[in-house]
Amino acid sequence: MFERNRIDNSLQQMTVPAEITLTDGSVHKGKFLITAARSIYEVLNGDTKFLEFESYEGERRLLAKTTLAAINLVAVPSAAGLRGRLADGDQFDPYVELGVSQSAPWEDVRHAYVNLSKVYHPDLYANVVLPGEVKDYLAAKARRLNAAFRALEVPYLAAKRAVIEKAKPVYTSAPRA
Repeated sequence: MFERNRIDNSLQQMTVPAEITLTDGSVHKGKFLITAARSIYEVLNGDTKFLEFESYEGERRLLAKTTLAAINLVAVPSAAGLRGRLADGDQFDPYVELGVSQSAPWEDVRHAYVNLSKVYHPDLYANVVLPGEVKDYLAAKARRLNAAFRALEVPYLAAKRAVIEKAKPVYTSAPRA
């Protein structure tokens, strides 16, 4: 009924994050786009004269190997390392999660939460093809940020309500007719 096609993995591309320095001294951060069947070292030492590079700003271009002065391959944490970072739930400190001091005013706490939420929000990575471990890490990080903010927000709101209650008059007379 349906025909199954074989997929040729040699045509699939993978990315290798790197920081490159060109012979003119400019430094670019991005990723090399290579076929999944070859390693970055095979591509760099191969016969091709150009490498496909995409900067993190989205600019995609072919670079001549002769223009490369240095390549620093960026180490991406392994899946085990990402899982290990999520397992430290017993040492949960909302101030550390949000990157603020314990004496920080509420506006700084809220500002830090909003900025980090923009970075780790799951919708930001919805259309990006990422390994499962990275998606799990990003989702867990977003949950931890939400939990940290909620842990600090509850006492703040309770204190705010207490101040409002204190400000209300204890006794009010009936309106005069």
